[in-house]
Amino acid sequence: MRRDTVAIVSLGAIRDNVSKIRKRLPEGVKLMAVVKANGYGHGALESAATAEQAGADRLAVAYLDEALKLRAGGIRLPILILTPIDPAEVMTAIEHDLMITVTGADWFRRMAPFRNAECSRKLKVHVKADTGLGRIGLRTGEEWEELVPWLLSKFVEVDGFYTHFATAAREDTRFLKRQVDTFLRMKAWSQASGVRAAHYHCAGSAAALRFPELAMDMVRIGAAMFGFYPERLVKDLHLRPALSLHSRLIEVKKLRKGECIGYDNSYEAKEEEWVGTVPIGYADGWSQSLRCSEMLVKGHRAPVVGKICMDQLMVRLPGPCEPGDEVVLIGSQGDEVITCTELASYLDSVSQEISTSLSERIERVYTV
Repeated sequence: MRRDTVAIVSLGAIRDNVSKIRKRLPEGVKLMAVVKANGYGHGALESAATAEQAGADRLAVAYLDEALKLRAGGIRLPILILTPIDPAEVMTAIEHDLMITVTGADWFRRMAPFRNAECSRKLKVHVKADTGLGRIGLRTGEEWEELVPWLLSKFVEVDGFYTHFATAAREDTRFLKRQVDTFLRMKAWSQASGVRAAHYHCAGSAAALRFPELAMDMVRIGAAMFGFYPERLVKDLHLRPALSLHSRLIEVKKLRKGECIGYDNSYEAKEEEWVGTVPIGYADGWSQSLRCSEMLVKGHRAPVVGKICMDQLMVRLPGPCEPGDEVVLIGSQGDEVITCTELASYLDSVSQEISTSLSERIERVYTV
């Protein structure tokens, strides 16, 4: 039995977005579709299969378990795991033909006891360089020199060498240029040492769309696949949001002036007004920080009133409504539109935090 609250995911939008991005890339550049975090909340398996149909050459996820779920679901494209795995899982990665991220020689030292020396299959790695994001990756020439002997080992295949930008979606490109220069110096280390990675890559969604000259051998497309991208900085491209979120009113009541609703009497009616209850709450990923946001009812904006509860919330209605009337939380109704970008502004965050926060209690329904 389906809940009143449901996320509609358009596979057609994902397919169109990937195809449009693919056409913008310089000839010969590969496209790696990033489907981590359950496909940014859209469904990992469905997103991966759709991206492949649209021309993606490779996939990326954050963790080993995400990659294994894709393999179990029949996905055969090459998959890169962006977060270093536990060294004890090295044979799992090899057996499932997964590419792993390495950031230093210490990982290989800790891995050595767990590798089956009789296995003829190579361990495929991508070396991660930290050029300024400060998250993971090697930073110095000394770290690189210590890593080189491991990368030249007969059991290792260096499929990639990469970095990630910190400010690619910002209008000011000065820090981005510094990161690019740093990465080019590190790339030179690689080539001078005899370690020839099959793919050098540095551009995620924002950088790939804004700066085609940074495409190198491959780009990593995650957020843009799902319609999240810096539209004001990429005005010659239109990508469609792939997810909309719908619910229905389960109860409607008329408040008198001065009546309170919500935990801690968090909302007081300033006048006589209609209020409706919507079956979604913070346990579904609809954060209490969205308390000042709006939803769409009968083509009008309806502000959230009172504290958001675990399973339900209340909205001030544009007028008398009926239980069962549709509520749009993300998407369009009439002439009005509410986007993940708008909702993210209440959190001082990014669009993908909204989609990835939607819990498994909310069913995903797929359209082609």
